[in-house]
Amino acid sequence: MDLHLTPDRPSAEEKDAVDGELGPAEAGRAAPRHKLLPVLHAIQSHIGYLSPGALNYVAQRLDVAPAEIHGVASFYGMFSLAPRPRVVAHVCDDIACLTRGAGMLCNELEQASWPAGAILQRSPCLGLCERAPAALVTTAGKTPRDRVLAPANADALHALVRDAINGRLPAEPDVLNTATSVPQAGQPQLRLLRRIGQVDTSSLDDYRRLGGYEALRRALDLGPEGVVREVIESRLLGRGGAAFPAGKKWEALLTQRHLGGPHYVVCNADESEPGTFKDRIVMEGDPFAVIEGMTIAALATGAQQGYLYIRGEYPFATQCLRRAIQAARDQGLLGTDILGRGLCFDIELRRGAGAYICGEETALFNSIEGFRGEPRNKPPFPTQAGLFRRPTVVNNVETLINIAEIVLHGGAFYSRLGTGNSAGYRLFCISGHVARPGAYEVVFGATLRDMIELAGGVSGSGRLQAVLLGGAAGGFVSPAELDTPLTFEGTRAIGATLGSGVIMLFDDSVDLKQILLRIASFFRDESCGQCVPCRGGAVRQEEALERLVHNRPLGSVAEEIRTLREMGQAMRDASICGLGQTVSSVLESALNRWSLFS
Repeated sequence: MDLHLTPDRPSAEEKDAVDGELGPAEAGRAAPRHKLLPVLHAIQSHIGYLSPGALNYVAQRLDVAPAEIHGVASFYGMFSLAPRPRVVAHVCDDIACLTRGAGMLCNELEQASWPAGAILQRSPCLGLCERAPAALVTTAGKTPRDRVLAPANADALHALVRDAINGRLPAEPDVLNTATSVPQAGQPQLRLLRRIGQVDTSSLDDYRRLGGYEALRRALDLGPEGVVREVIESRLLGRGGAAFPAGKKWEALLTQRHLGGPHYVVCNADESEPGTFKDRIVMEGDPFAVIEGMTIAALATGAQQGYLYIRGEYPFATQCLRRAIQAARDQGLLGTDILGRGLCFDIELRRGAGAYICGEETALFNSIEGFRGEPRNKPPFPTQAGLFRRPTVVNNVETLINIAEIVLHGGAFYSRLGTGNSAGYRLFCISGHVARPGAYEVVFGATLRDMIELAGGVSGSGRLQAVLLGGAAGGFVSPAELDTPLTFEGTRAIGATLGSGVIMLFDDSVDLKQILLRIASFFRDESCGQCVPCRGGAVRQEEALERLVHNRPLGSVAEEIRTLREMGQAMRDASICGLGQTVSSVLESALNRWSLFS
């Protein structure tokens, strides 16, 4: 890429899209680089792709080299650098949707004729696994429109695309009945999901009617030290996969308040793990709970600014959060002097753009700052030098909505819920061949068998072959292991992990070799390419699996498998971040439990 501007110039429409995001250009004054991702989204959503002229104009407005702008734009899967129709139908062909007929649906759609002005694209997981098979239709224009169709079928998708082409779609995303994704909705034992389906998600009054903002008032009475003490005593471990003690993170920021300068609270809502959708359901069905959790985190850590980084493929959740943030501002629950108690905190919503790696916290920082979403080396850790190189606490949605329960009922009470080192409530995403897919809430200690029975048992053929536990970075477990407690220590004992809370069932009609190949393809696409072990290893792993699936090994099957295991070990030992370290986890778990290639 040339380091200098090319002769390409932006169209008037492209300039309007950029200026609408950044404001009018001022001579000699560049816009901040951290506006890059929102600007690229603005162009993509207005025009349908990012032209060289548009990128040149962005480079001028931000005073950033065109090569860097191009490098960022080409990194994210949701951005197109080539001209394409304004209407795009993204149809998921990832593992959960494959169990519900996505393969046949995609084949049917690819054989059909598409009207001018629209194209079909196969997509990785859209985070709608409980509604599989899923599709997302995006329409570029002055008023962009995004529509989810799940479950999808060919006739309904064609009708939706025709409406999009003819401008017959309303401006705002359809309201999803989120309660249908929570089979336990309305049950009295629920705590984290108790408001799903019971409140108007845009109404602060409804949220308060069911206990909303009582925890923030209590937190203000406790003060920062008191809140941190309760969170530490609760033994709450992060629910994003790494399971780091939340209270220790908060304490690390609190002890640095005397150093001055800004601190940040970041909500990681970029759940892109295939099979994961619990955070989406919370954001759609109870958005104020996320905002309240972030506000308590800000009080406890001395932060005045928060960023909520939401997955780009979640149009309805994004709409719900935007409305909720504005409503909280309007009623003095974000901004200056919150509740008249001197607390100053506000939240900026940032959309991701189709990069699984941005679920890694330091890659997320780079993305917000306007760089490629590549992980940073640690140390320093985020609590020392995170977003904008300032002390930062990062928690995911599920972690943050547990905070209100801890503050209201006390850390000691919360720590007694569950078993062993696994305290409190846990959300699980159950999908695949199961009777009632959806998000489920339990107190730690339920077994895998309990969760399957809670979700109505095995569907499809009714004969369970395997369960994917923890997501694409997790591992397979066999039907013989269903009595494993779903706790951090219980899953560790069988060489598995809870990960992002995925429980995906596969009946005996599924070819597990094809599932392994699809997961390998996912990791090949999602590797950021920064470090050699992951960049090369993910490609070589997929190639070796392709040979094994088609019975064309290099040498014997045993030699090919031995090479696969060696590559996996090299990636675990030498990759910079958790993505490279877990690329081979699912494959290893399958090889340890079944003789798939013999």
